[in-house]
Amino acid sequence: MSGFAPDAARGIRRVFLRGLELQARLGIYAHEKAAPQRVIIGVELAVEDPHAPAGIGPDHLDRVVDYEAVVKAARRVAAEGHVLLVETLAERIAAAALQDHRVLAVRVTVEKPDAFADVASVGVVVERFRA
Repeated sequence: MSGFAPDAARGIRRVFLRGLELQARLGIYAHEKAAPQRVIIGVELAVEDPHAPAGIGPDHLDRVVDYEAVVKAARRVAAEGHVLLVETLAERIAAAALQDHRVLAVRVTVEKPDAFADVASVGVVVERFRA
């Protein structure tokens, strides 16, 4: 699988969250270890859509990946304790998203907007796929 665009012919929809702003204990420097810092998280999911390409599924929450659950998982992972690398935080969020069997692939962005005064943001994007 490549890309995260919806693909009705392949039965894939895209679920996302953007701009989740959290405080996380993250970083390698002493000042980063002393206090939490602001991070901005984005998650994109490629999800099985059994009603594609032409159907309309039942209007029930249990048939879809609930983006509230994705938000809560990202919050939980970010609150689990200090990690040195943004990559580690992103990978843990991706692993949590893949716990839902309908998620085929996940792309996680973790940004540190306050890392440098003269840079809007630094961070990482990771992708993980269901084996």
